[in-house]
Amino acid sequence: MPPLDLSDTLVVGISATALFDLAEADAIYKARSIKNPQSALEEYRAYMLERENEPLRDGTGMALVRALLGLNRYAPSEAKPLVEVVVMSRNSPETGVRVFNNIRSRGLPISRHAFTGGESVVDYLDAFAVDLFLTTNVEDAQRVIDAQACAAAVLKPPPHAAEAPPEDQVRIAFDGDAVLFDDSSELVYKTEGLDRFHTIEDEKQNEPMQDGPYAILLRRLARLQERLPFGADVSPVRIAIVTARSAPAEMRVINTLRHWGVYVNEIFFLGGVPKSKVVKAFRAHLFFDDQDLHLDPAARHVPSGRVPYRSDSPLFTPLPLDLIAEPPVLVERVEAS
Repeated sequence: MPPLDLSDTLVVGISATALFDLAEADAIYKARSIKNPQSALEEYRAYMLERENEPLRDGTGMALVRALLGLNRYAPSEAKPLVEVVVMSRNSPETGVRVFNNIRSRGLPISRHAFTGGESVVDYLDAFAVDLFLTTNVEDAQRVIDAQACAAAVLKPPPHAAEAPPEDQVRIAFDGDAVLFDDSSELVYKTEGLDRFHTIEDEKQNEPMQDGPYAILLRRLARLQERLPFGADVSPVRIAIVTARSAPAEMRVINTLRHWGVYVNEIFFLGGVPKSKVVKAFRAHLFFDDQDLHLDPAARHVPSGRVPYRSDSPLFTPLPLDLIAEPPVLVERVEAS
């Protein structure tokens, strides 16, 4: 079999804990660990093996994965799919059987997996040509962002009571500064205030902003739109930018997108209006932002993911490990032990 050419394919890597909701399994392990630390690992292993044929609830990333994979019905050739999804987990293959079974029971056309037996999956992102990595593991996401390997996000808990997004579209919403664009403008705002931010952005409105951690992903999505048999304005891939910016800081965003040659379907300059109501109305399959101030309210309505700052950024603050949405490193390492 010749090597698969993924150079023109959008590749999403997703951890088992981002694809499925494993919070219950994590809670069970923690309870047993408190009761009897010596036997907790063995009891947990037995628990997982006994339930390997039982269903799991959808995780935060499931809606996006389903929608993206659905686009392959428009691919002109199976040899060059529009989208590929790779499940990347610290599970061992044995204890990952429950994940395999749930993928098959849902009929998800996912054929590639990386199960690393307790080791980090980050080192394998390049091997699978991953463009976007979705995880619940803070440390892994930080490593990816620091290395500028690809876009990465730490997903919030699933919005179980949310209205389902459209099944025949892919709707992705992005924040602007420190996500699509670099964090230099955000730094001005946080250190020098709103008035100074507006002055500088107005003066530099014709100067394109530098790439942020999601700039390449945005271009990949634009390329995906081009490969579909639709015009960008009616494409089933809909892209929205939801930013706290307002006039006179809006034109720099528009001109940067023009400079990049990227078309977005919707853009919202909110100027203090809550983002949560906008992304709820947009019915995003996933909303990416760099601040919990915006993400936590939004995550009650739509799947949401935190984009970490690079460790060398003045804006960097380590994400608390106890705020990870779903079973983090602990569970996946336990499953692998």
